[in-house]
Amino acid sequence: MIRILLAEDDRVMREYLTRALERSGYAVSAVDRGTAAVPLLESERFDLLLTDIVMPEMDGIELAQRAAEIAPEMRVMFITGFAAVTLRAGKQVPQARVLSKPFHLRDLVLEVDRMFESENVGQN
Repeated sequence: MIRILLAEDDRVMREYLTRALERSGYAVSAVDRGTAAVPLLESERFDLLLTDIVMPEMDGIELAQRAAEIAPEMRVMFITGFAAVTLRAGKQVPQARVLSKPFHLRDLVLEVDRMFESENVGQN
């Protein structure tokens, strides 16, 4: 099963995203800030870091850069409502996908599915 680490400081959004991803067959560990994600990255294996960019303490870009040091093979997807931040994320973590808010949950799940399509072929 594909494991996702979700870092999102907005409680309602975090719960909403967690439910949608779990319903789609993903295992989700959710935290409310980047600094809470780092210990999980150090102790567990995740296939995807799904992180908001604008968060207190440690923003999503810093978290993604730290994650790349800990688990370089892990994929990264940013979610954000700020266009300027999207540009910064694309420059600093070019291999990451960026999904801009507002988005429909179906779009998020489709993006995550696409990221892992080649690995899911023949697993049904």
